[in-house]
Amino acid sequence: MKCFAILLFASLIFMIPSQTEGQEDFNYDESSGKGPSQWGSLRPEWQTCGSGQSQSPIDIPVGNVVVASDLGDLQASYSSRSAVLKNRGHDIAVLWNGGDAGNINIDGIDYKILQCHWHSPSEHTIGGTRHDLEIHIVHQDAQKQIAVLSMLFQIGQPDSFLSGLLSAIENVGGGEVNLGNKNPGDIGFVGRDYYRYEGSLSTPPCTEGVVWTVFREVKTASTEQIQALKAPLAEEVKDNSRPTQSLNGREVLLYQPSGSTGRGGGCA
Repeated sequence: MKCFAILLFASLIFMIPSQTEGQEDFNYDESSGKGPSQWGSLRPEWQTCGSGQSQSPIDIPVGNVVVASDLGDLQASYSSRSAVLKNRGHDIAVLWNGGDAGNINIDGIDYKILQCHWHSPSEHTIGGTRHDLEIHIVHQDAQKQIAVLSMLFQIGQPDSFLSGLLSAIENVGGGEVNLGNKNPGDIGFVGRDYYRYEGSLSTPPCTEGVVWTVFREVKTASTEQIQALKAPLAEEVKDNSRPTQSLNGREVLLYQPSGSTGRGGGCA
């Protein structure tokens, strides 16, 4: 019974990284009746997708952000731990087992990494510009509050983290592939400048109160890598980007270290 309880607890933890159950009950095709504009009416527990006032993603208004140099460099500490690559129906994700692959610290609070996944094209836009790909790195604190790191990609040189996953992505089908040990730090933060705002999960149930950190500098990924991420997904979710949501008066902060030009080096 003790072993069963442990296994049950572990299974409940791994319900969190998926962001939602029943992913077949929503998609990104408006003509299907299950697209983003209908999410809030598909299930009672998804009402926030339609009624929420602090939803994600957003268009980051580059000409109307508040520079906040006191935010400080993002602090992250990651370790190599067991991970799997999974087709979650609406995206491809890397899930770290056991919740001990490291954390980020925001405002003195530690958020443990749970998973990362990709959206193509990007969900967040910068001054109205949409990019080719976006990665979300999802973390959770002891009170189950969520913090997400986001990086945008344009087509160019292959991304090294995706290069190491390409074989697994090509073989994942509708299931999952054991990756062995993977270090989240290998994702590779880019630059020091970032935008910070309070938003939501960008898939149902669209829970609000999520702390978003969107890096200002854009990375690159190859056309092959982006196509590989789309290939295992059904047609109605291959372009898995929720439209941008209204700011509704929310403030977007920009952390820009003194002397930074927006093309800085690695993140702490």
